[in-house]
Amino acid sequence: MFFYPFILFHLVFFHYLCPMNNTKWSEIVILVDAEYVDKVAFDLTVNFERMLGRRIPQADMAQWLECVALDGGVRPQSADTNAQTSIQVVLIHDKGHQQMDNFLPGQFTDLDGKAFSGQLGEFLISCVQVEDIVTKDDLYIDSLQVISNAAEVKRLMVIADSEHIYNKVREALRQADPDKHITVFTMQPMTSGSFRQEILGYSLMAALGIKSEELNGAS
Repeated sequence: MFFYPFILFHLVFFHYLCPMNNTKWSEIVILVDAEYVDKVAFDLTVNFERMLGRRIPQADMAQWLECVALDGGVRPQSADTNAQTSIQVVLIHDKGHQQMDNFLPGQFTDLDGKAFSGQLGEFLISCVQVEDIVTKDDLYIDSLQVISNAAEVKRLMVIADSEHIYNKVREALRQADPDKHITVFTMQPMTSGSFRQEILGYSLMAALGIKSEELNGAS
């Protein structure tokens, strides 16, 4: 999949520096804890290499994002639609990490400000680095609250470190507009909230090239 640059609108996540509420959002947003999803991809790779007896390649970033969007309810546009659907992807990452080791492409400098067109629309990627003035958990929850309350956002997909901050995610989404279509991705079913849930592992398995027939043969 070819990634091309786009004009990067300013995403300022530190309300201490600039009001994030002024950011113009797409109707569809995917908010990702980059280190968390990279760790899950690594764990799946180790487990399935052992199970299947073959090397598992790095996850295809574009394919993974399309699978997440599908799981989040986004559907291909009809042929008679002129305007391309815009899907905004925000990858929040620690200051000390410059890449996602288990994704291709995985370098944040290669992903930031890039876009690609898929069957579901145009995916616009922004990478946001956590600075010393805030923790990543706080930044993620702060970002989640602003995005989920933005009037222009109609559909939101949430990939957070559910092993550690799921309750904070659930609380942050409690005040979200009930008309918004929000999907939270976890590795196992969690206590329900005012949103849909999907299993994160399915989209990652598809992006890692792990096919159901292989699993049936290994069982």
